[in-house]
Amino acid sequence: MKKVLWAVFFIFSFFPSALSGAELDISSRTRGEGWSKDYVYRDILVRRVVDGDTLLLENNQRVRLIGIDTPEMHDSDKLVRDARRSGEEAETIKRLGRQAYEFTRNLAEGKRVRLEFDAERFDKYKRLLAYAYLSDGTFLNAEIIGQGYASPMTYPPNVRHADLFLKLYRQAREERRGLWK
Repeated sequence: MKKVLWAVFFIFSFFPSALSGAELDISSRTRGEGWSKDYVYRDILVRRVVDGDTLLLENNQRVRLIGIDTPEMHDSDKLVRDARRSGEEAETIKRLGRQAYEFTRNLAEGKRVRLEFDAERFDKYKRLLAYAYLSDGTFLNAEIIGQGYASPMTYPPNVRHADLFLKLYRQAREERRGLWK
């Protein structure tokens, strides 16, 4: 038994990459669908925009844009909660959701993006949580909220750009842009 323990100690002492590789392989199976330790998120295609704040990438991974929330466009529990909270009719919210979707689709669908991550990499639905930048440098999350198609939604610990998003949201409302027309 001592020989086995010494052998394990020796391997991980002199070849630490053996340990880190094992950890990465385990995490790649548990982090979410489509996630790969080898996948590069610095230049990836947005295959489809799912809704105003969710993207589908070329590797079939869904990305939830951090810090912003667009209206729902389909019947869901969240739509019912939003209607109750806001006092708006569900059909009005869905119409606004469709406008936010169209804006995001025109901005990002079929384009390449760079993803930047915050403290948490996945949400409870196994979507990547990310800030997205178009190849021309446009900060997608900020553009959507700044043009008036989203509200700020901050869930600690993913708060890196929360102050910026709040500022852009207030400006969009004051200047009656996007959904605030």
